[in-house]
This record gives sequence, C-alpha cells and structure tokens, in this order.
Amino acid sequence: MKHNILDIKGIKVGHAQNSEGKTGVTVIIAEKGAVCGVDVRGAAPGTRETDLLNPINAMEKVNAVVLSGGSAFGLEASCGVMNYLEEQGIGFDVGVTKVPIIPAAVLYDLENGNIFCRPDKNMGRQACENAYTETLPEGDVGAGCGATVGKLRGTLGWCNSGIGSWAETTENGITVAALIAVNAFGDILENGKIIAGTKDEEGNFLDTARGIIHHASTLSFSGKNTTIGVIATNVKLTKAQAAKVAGMAHDGLARCISPVHTTLDGDTLFCLSTEEIELPTAPVDLVGIMAAKVTEQAVLRGVKAAKPF
Repeated sequence: MKHNILDIKGIKVGHAQNSEGKTGVTVIIAEKGAVCGVDVRGAAPGTRETDLLNPINAMEKVNAVVLSGGSAFGLEASCGVMNYLEEQGIGFDVGVTKVPIIPAAVLYDLENGNIFCRPDKNMGRQACENAYTETLPEGDVGAGCGATVGKLRGTLGWCNSGIGSWAETTENGITVAALIAVNAFGDILENGKIIAGTKDEEGNFLDTARGIIHHASTLSFSGKNTTIGVIATNVKLTKAQAAKVAGMAHDGLARCISPVHTTLDGDTLFCLSTEEIELPTAPVDLVGIMAAKVTEQAVLRGVKAAKPF
C-alpha cells in the first residue's frame, strides 16, 4: 500500500510545474473512466465542467480531473490534457473522435511568483506525460507549487504550502483516498494547534479567524485563495452518491483549516468512483466519513511536505 491516491486501481497522477514562476498543474487520470461528483463550498471558485457532474445531466463518467494554479488563466491547462487524452484514444466516443471529459478547478497563485508564468496547454500535456501509478511527489509540486496559506496580512505573513495525499483501506477492501492542493485564506491546524498560517512581524502565528472578528472594520481582503482536490474510492457510486461523498469530505477541510469556505476561497472537491467494488447497497456514509478523514490528513501532508520560505 502506498497510502495515497495511487492505492485506487485505475488512477494515475502527474505533476508539472514551473518552480521559478511558482505555479503548476496536477492531473488525475482515469483511463477507463470514473463516475464523478463535485461539491463547491467556497464562494470564489474557478472551475470547468462542474455543471456536467450534476446528477440530472447525461454524462456519467469522466476521464480525468485537472487541478491547476494560475487562477482562471490556469483553466487552459485542461486543453493540453484534452489533446493528450484524445491522442491516446481516451474519451467519450462520438464516432469521428473521442472527446475526453475533464472537469477542472483552479487556485490563485499569481502573487507567489512570476505573474505572467501560468499553466497552459503545454504544462497540462507535460503533467499527463509525467503521470504514474507508482510514485506521487507531495509538497510544492504540481498544483501545489505556488500554494500558500494564511492571508490575513496578504503576502506579508503567509506560509508556503503544497499538495498532499492520503488513503485508507478497510478490512473488507474499501479504499478511500484524497489528493488536496492547499491554498487557503485561513490557518492550518493540527490537533487544534496552528502549524501554518498568518504570521506577525516577529514570525509568530496569528489567529486568522480571531483577527477577522476583532479587526473586521479595518481589514480589506480579496478572493485570492482556494483549496481544491479530488477524493477517490474503489466503491461503485452513482453521480449523486459521489457528490454526497464530496460534500462530506469538506468536513475534513473544516477540521484543519480556519476559517474555511469563506467568500475569499473557491474550495472545490471532486469525488471519483472507479467502481471496482460493487456492493448490494453503496456504503455512502462510510465512504463519506473516510473521505473527511483522508482529506484532513492530505491537507496536513501537503503543508508539511512544502519547503518553508
């Protein structure tokens, strides 16, 4: 067991980044397709194809999910992923070609490097070419390359962050995993203690939530944050059930990010089901509870694996 999202058979993950520009792309590929749901909780999201994931809409499976830096500019990386997968013959068969179905979400990292260095088609393709099933780098790589947390004082007191993953398996073979790029406005907490977040002039952690409460009339913020990620399970789920699991996974964000789901974040979580295990009744609550747990651990791993400024 790898104890990350690669424990889900049929999933491979690739990163690409520009370390000087401090931005990057992570692609999660399901070559045989995966049922997908989504839950958007932050009020400033940047996404693609999320309407398609509504259970009332026709498309049942996706071929990949793209997580990207670059704010809305980073959505271009999805086009490179589409081109790559089409060349591999992966996608929805429309007769004349196969159209890859690729939802995506972006985070804001434009102020953490070269503002004109943004994920594009080439970086999306490179992420696909770097996709493996055996190894998964964590920290400030891929979509986590330019991630930061703790924005109460803007760029003055934030901490470096990154992307992390974790997976757990039950005795009867149910596996649930998370891959999370952590770029939150708030602080990161482990067992109630701030381990990354806004720092004061002396380098001590401030309490972002408390700072907002006590200085609400004098502070000015903007939506330049967002935590995005993918939950994956080998249990067969419908789109509606996958959406419910994605929603429950947000509990994991709430356990370790404070504040979370603000108007300054575009927090978005996808849930993929590879349908390897089909049970008489899908254990949605079990998968959702596990999803929250692995999401919390993925956040902590992403922050801890990132190199400090």
